[in-house]
Amino acid sequence: MNEFVTPPPLERGSQVAVVAPSSNPTDEFPHVYELGLERLRDVFDLEPVEYPTVSMDQETLANDPEARAKDVMDAFEDPEIDGVITVIGGNDQIKVLEHLDPEILQENPTRLYGYSDNTNLALYLWNLGIVSYYGPTVMVELGMDGHMFDHTVEYTERAFFDESFGEIRPAERFTDEPGDWIDPDSLEEPRETEPNPGWQWAGGDETVEGRLWGGSLEILDQQFVADRYLPDDTELEGTILALETSEELPEPTWVEGVLQALGERGLLERFAGVLVGRPASRSHLEDRPPERRERYREQQRDAITGVFDEYNPDAPIVFDIDFGHTWPTTPIPIGSRVEIDPGTETIRFE
Repeated sequence: MNEFVTPPPLERGSQVAVVAPSSNPTDEFPHVYELGLERLRDVFDLEPVEYPTVSMDQETLANDPEARAKDVMDAFEDPEIDGVITVIGGNDQIKVLEHLDPEILQENPTRLYGYSDNTNLALYLWNLGIVSYYGPTVMVELGMDGHMFDHTVEYTERAFFDESFGEIRPAERFTDEPGDWIDPDSLEEPRETEPNPGWQWAGGDETVEGRLWGGSLEILDQQFVADRYLPDDTELEGTILALETSEELPEPTWVEGVLQALGERGLLERFAGVLVGRPASRSHLEDRPPERRERYREQQRDAITGVFDEYNPDAPIVFDIDFGHTWPTTPIPIGSRVEIDPGTETIRFE
């Protein structure tokens, strides 16, 4: 396994590259995007520098993976840029990876922020031994309706400015209510939240630690099908798996099937532990009543627990962590070492 480096932290006043390596709805919802940039400046005292992909319309961007790769590499290589933050996720970033120059990225390690489809970049950087952060993005977490969640601000400040990420804790409240981006006035009203019952624990009861690997399960599935950019299975021995699902709301049976296939491949037994992000249980395309949302979360937990009971029963599993497609967010560092202690029910990053 590569030696890992956590890129240098940002400082107040640092310049941060804003890039669109996945999709780019900035022209469709400019009010959301501008709010995200404003929060970068006002909440974190950072100076956003917009790169060319941010000005490309969605169709042009989708047909130009080379331009998306170039933005990422140019941002890493620019000595004036201290961090790189993505506009949003998407669903085709895997096409960008063949256009990246690993030497440029490896010689210029820079903190990258993004999740969902940006799992592709995170795992590419993982292969190079570079830690990246699973969130936030400009238009979603920074452009949050009403105000940013205090929990998001606290942990994003760690991801921006601290040498190490430290111990994390559950947020007091959460939401998976989608934003109404069509109506600019909706940005004035905070989304409805509900009490957070906390993490749920399953699997083994021994303390484990290892490097974090993973991200969006839908993107991991793409990676395993393409099988072009994955590390050798042996390099994942003793690592901690991070996984979460998106607003596509995949059926728990699909989650179970993907993990079962990885179990048959002999991969699940290699992970020392598992961190699972709370799943989104509704989307802008499908609303659900509270009882159905809770049932969906329960079914996904049962599906994941059942597969690991069969293929790796000793791995401790922590469910409903605040990363991924619900809010607030904890931008966990992919590639960092993390300790999971079921006895004290704590999670601590190096």
